[in-house]
Amino acid sequence: MAQLPMPARYTSSHRQPAQSVLRRENSKRSFLIAWSGPKPPGLKTLPRKYGGRGGYPHGILSSMPSPADVADRSHMQRALDLARQTAGLASPNPQVGCVLVRENPTDRAADQVLGEGAHRYDERDHAEIAALKQAAANGHDVRGATAYVTLEPCAHHGRTGPCADALLAAGIRRCVVATTDPNPLVSGTGLARLHAAGVEVDLGPGSDEARSLNLPFAHFIQHGRPFVTLKAAVSVDGYLAPPPAARALRQPHWLTGPAARAEVHSLRHASDALLTGIGTVLADDPALTDRSGLPRRRPLLRVILDPHLRLPPASQLLRDAQTSTSASDLLLLCAESAPLANQHTLHTAAAGRIEILRLPASPSGRLSLPPVLALLAERNCLSLLLEAGSALNSAFLHEDLVDRIVLFFSPTELGAGSIPFSAAGPSAYVLQQRLHQRRTASVGADMMITGLLHDPWPALS
Repeated sequence: MAQLPMPARYTSSHRQPAQSVLRRENSKRSFLIAWSGPKPPGLKTLPRKYGGRGGYPHGILSSMPSPADVADRSHMQRALDLARQTAGLASPNPQVGCVLVRENPTDRAADQVLGEGAHRYDERDHAEIAALKQAAANGHDVRGATAYVTLEPCAHHGRTGPCADALLAAGIRRCVVATTDPNPLVSGTGLARLHAAGVEVDLGPGSDEARSLNLPFAHFIQHGRPFVTLKAAVSVDGYLAPPPAARALRQPHWLTGPAARAEVHSLRHASDALLTGIGTVLADDPALTDRSGLPRRRPLLRVILDPHLRLPPASQLLRDAQTSTSASDLLLLCAESAPLANQHTLHTAAAGRIEILRLPASPSGRLSLPPVLALLAERNCLSLLLEAGSALNSAFLHEDLVDRIVLFFSPTELGAGSIPFSAAGPSAYVLQQRLHQRRTASVGADMMITGLLHDPWPALS
């Protein structure tokens, strides 16, 4: 029997050119490295800690973190926890958390939390503003306090005013930032504004986690298309499903256990849209809904590529559409030549709660994928979860449109003749060996392997 892939040792891919020296944190020790982000405009040579208050001499390592470092990490971890709680609530903006702290100079373990907040798109306030408002509501004066923010405070006007200006007006003395803004047009400007006004700025604690939370935002802001995650459950010998003759029609064949399926709903919850092909719908009759039970500001957009409008009127997708409270969570994309009679039938079956759009197709009837992604980008879909079969997996990989991979390996063996992971592309085993920042985890009886094919953050160096 084939064996599950062995976990790979995780190595950070962030290589950092020597531009400006800041104090940076890792999980074991505190040390000095070069800041990899863009140099803030208007600054020449930055001090060794970018306006900081000392730290270790350059090149000298400390075997143990200082109490100040421990406190910084703890407060930043709380800010990251707040940011994580906004999955499904912040898009199309980034997930950001902020904690305002009154430092105790003699005992950092006794720091006082004055206010905290996270950004939720419908509430408009950025995380820093939410934290300032909570502090004010609790009667706290934040002058001289430290702000821990998971993403660089903005310095430009959007739906709200610049958060860097709000922190300055509040009298913040120190700002600890996990990572710079991924937008190359504004990255570093918030840090520069704070530094120029005399605020002590530290960059780095929690950077990996903050960047991981905002991969879709970082990708979208630079490339203008959704960040695509390909999710697949495969057997131990690398197949998606048994041969069609060996399975019941229009019923899912579960390879993985309940724990892995719960992880899939977490992925759906964190995604703006989910895409599959008509072949998967005809084979499995899926609902493709987010059943995580967690709140989200807009419904998961379910996108079906169905060039000839073959979706059965009695499918679970259309039955769900009849009772949906949203008129826009099911989108069928078909070829311009698809039968109009089929379109009318589907509209009737879904009680009008379905959107059908026609796109140009190849002579063979296949829809071009870049226009599909462009259409989703126009709808502010920053993240797309691909849950498809062999043909679409192969097409997305062939056109280099997949950014992240999530594979669930089941201990079940399906055998030769089963449906492959990718019709004309790499096997799941070959693909997982190409991943950057690869991680493995046991999920019940299954193994989950995740990693990146394209990381938008190193491109900012």
